[in-house]
Amino acid sequence: MSDYKDQDFKARLTVAANAKKAMLERFRAKPRLDDPAVVERGAARQAISVAREARRAARKAARAEEAARLAAEQAAKDTAAAREAAEQAARGAELKAEEAAREKLLEAERKAARDARYAARKARR
Repeated sequence: MSDYKDQDFKARLTVAANAKKAMLERFRAKPRLDDPAVVERGAARQAISVAREARRAARKAARAEEAARLAAEQAAKDTAAAREAAEQAARGAELKAEEAAREKLLEAERKAARDARYAARKARR
């Protein structure tokens, strides 16, 4: 109330009544719901909302597709890693078998050499 002046009661009532009338006029000046401009703005807002929801759904679908693609790639990597591990295990088993066979062959050769030495010692007597 920066412009407060020592007004009398009647003046303050008229100022309040004028303020109420001004508020009422501003309210009445607003367009009604069936006004074409209001309807058009509502339709525009609805179209924007529908487009926003469509974009949101598209982003969600793209994220889901990307997640599925990444999951498929990870599954392929896991499968390749498992296959590689199986191949390494098979190679390891094969190498172990070869080593065992080589060891048996060496043992047989050592036994044959030992038997030959034994036989030669027996033959010298």
